[in-house]
Amino acid sequence: MKTFKKTFKINAEPSDVYSALVNPFTIELWSGYPAEMSEEPGTEFTLWEGDISGRNLEFVKDRKVVQEWYFGDQQEKSIVTIDIRPEGESSAVTVKHSNIPDDEFEQIAEGWREFYMGAIAGFFSPNF
Repeated sequence: MKTFKKTFKINAEPSDVYSALVNPFTIELWSGYPAEMSEEPGTEFTLWEGDISGRNLEFVKDRKVVQEWYFGDQQEKSIVTIDIRPEGESSAVTVKHSNIPDDEFEQIAEGWREFYMGAIAGFFSPNF
């Protein structure tokens, strides 16, 4: 099992980044796919037509999201913690994803960099 940890700079206020993580309508805008998401702890979620699914564990408005991501019948829970901090007029967003199966690590790490946080960063920094 491996852990991915990286801090991303997002050109948006923490409240906007938080909304991009928990509001299904905003998620669809930056991901291009419908999302099932609720800010209610204990609810299940799906993103990218089920490519990512799991359970919401904890929310601290505009500051933190904690989720369990499902990987088949894995014994140890794969936990994602996203911390959002103001940094000037931007946000520093730290993603820590623990207990990633070894054979999934490279794909998950690339997904965080390119398609998840990369897409959110691009959403808030359009290149006109």
